[in-house]
Amino acid sequence: MLNASELKTGVVFKDDNTPFKVEKYEHSKTARSGATIRLRVRNLLTGAMAEKVYSSVDLVSEADVYRKSVEFLYKDSNYVFMDPTTYEQIEVSEDIVGDNKFYLKENEKFTIMYFEDDPVSVEVPNSLIFEIEYTEPGFKGNTVTNTLKDAKLTNGMDIKVPPFIKIGDKVKVDTRTGEYMARA
Repeated sequence: MLNASELKTGVVFKDDNTPFKVEKYEHSKTARSGATIRLRVRNLLTGAMAEKVYSSVDLVSEADVYRKSVEFLYKDSNYVFMDPTTYEQIEVSEDIVGDNKFYLKENEKFTIMYFEDDPVSVEVPNSLIFEIEYTEPGFKGNTVTNTLKDAKLTNGMDIKVPPFIKIGDKVKVDTRTGEYMARA
């Protein structure tokens, strides 16, 4: 059992036999009442977001989850990953992969989270490097302000980049927000 105050961002717990992952944690205390824990959580079975409120003395169950490091191979009707130690191929549906599908690159390492021996999510690193497929040219003297321009990455995703980025440049993208971080 976990105390509700231990439910920090990234922790996986079980409520009504459903696994939830904490996306946002907020602790507040008022003078007369005890502390309350407000959570923004993701249901790992459906992917739906929800808000939960607990008292600081409430107890929740730990979810029986484990993670396995895998290598992405290809996308067919499902996404196919390989366990690098046993060479076993694991198929994961698009519902489980979700928005992380934009960040999957062949032969890159990712992590699959399992709940009761079923894959429930694919975790990607916090940042990945992609190549710019198309962007408009930057104009000289357009660097004074913090302006951004549209760019299309080789993975098909559209992001905003600074004006000095050109076609063929490699950029670092924050996978949590989908935003440009730096030139790679």
